[in-house]
Amino acid sequence: MRRVVCPGSFDPVTNGHLDIIGRTSRLYDEVVVAVLINVEKKSLFTVDERIEMLNAVTKEYGNIRVEKFHGLLVDFCRQQEIPTIVKGLRAVSDFDYELQMAQLNYRMSGVETLFMSTNPEYSFLSSSRLKEIARYGGDVSGLVPDLVNTLLVERLRG
Repeated sequence: MRRVVCPGSFDPVTNGHLDIIGRTSRLYDEVVVAVLINVEKKSLFTVDERIEMLNAVTKEYGNIRVEKFHGLLVDFCRQQEIPTIVKGLRAVSDFDYELQMAQLNYRMSGVETLFMSTNPEYSFLSSSRLKEIARYGGDVSGLVPDLVNTLLVERLRG
């Protein structure tokens, strides 16, 4: 079975994330979407809420499993027996950072990292920017799944 991990914080999941996850799901038997627990970062949604959202918006694929992790991604990969990480790239600036991480990960564990370019339709998306837009009343529908849009508006506007 060919398995891969798509890691991230997914706070919240965007259509750009889903583009990478969906395209990856057509190439691998199982895609583990790994939600990072980062206690140093203030998240809008809890890890469990992010997992629920991801499970809901990826259920159509049939070969997605959503898990949470903390610590080093390569340790998670080792525990799950996953040899490959897939990372989406929006711009050259993403590549600079992700290349260094990929090289470190490989050096530490032998885990390979594959880069997938984001669909140009989503190349400008980031969870942080979308939260800021929604916080100030901007419309992010069409940039996140409908369920996520509803939850985002409820959380930010009460």
